[in-house]
Amino acid sequence: MTKQDIIDILSGSLANFGHKTQKKHLKLIVECTFDVFIDLLAKEGRIEVRNFGIFNVKKTPARVGRNPLTGEKAAIPARNIVQFKAGKSMKDLVASY
Repeated sequence: MTKQDIIDILSGSLANFGHKTQKKHLKLIVECTFDVFIDLLAKEGRIEVRNFGIFNVKKTPARVGRNPLTGEKAAIPARNIVQFKAGKSMKDLVASY
């Protein structure tokens, strides 16, 4: 799914409620929302969206890995990764499909 897909879905949903919104405004809203999420994760390391889930930054330590093609050892540096844990409402809804 792309940002444009999200914009199209939002546009259709709002039209069903009788609201006509320009897609350029929706595009700005979607982009700003993702920018806020990224900034908050970078600064605070955690975002909790009720009934949706929790985004969390986890630090992984440096380690020695192995190249699967050659078998050579390779150093893998420490890094930060983003984890997502779905909320109960989302889990229940997805499980029902």
